[in-house]
Amino acid sequence: MKIDIENRNDIEMVVNAFYEKVKTDDILGPVFNVLIPVNWDTHLPVMYQFWENIIFHTGSYTGNPMTLHKYIQNKISISADQFDRWIQLFNQTTDELFEGKNASLAKQRAAG
Repeated sequence: MKIDIENRNDIEMVVNAFYEKVKTDDILGPVFNVLIPVNWDTHLPVMYQFWENIIFHTGSYTGNPMTLHKYIQNKISISADQFDRWIQLFNQTTDELFEGKNASLAKQRAAG
């Protein structure tokens, strides 16, 4: 039986596993590796803070992800298929590692 997401280490596990899939995905890999090349050393800690705040209300993330996503959308035009694939991989990764209230919350929030 899997456990629920309980702490920052669990969040890091989900985020790291998810983005490893994204990097090599046929649909999302080119977006993150070529169109908007991501500095993973910078991006991953921000994602840890973002998800920690979403799940545990820590206040550790104070940015505005919608502003950045709108900028990216205007720059490269993310398709519905790419967004759907992002959600699919996020849910798949979360389900592979965890189950419970916090895991469900993460998937709900990812879907918007």
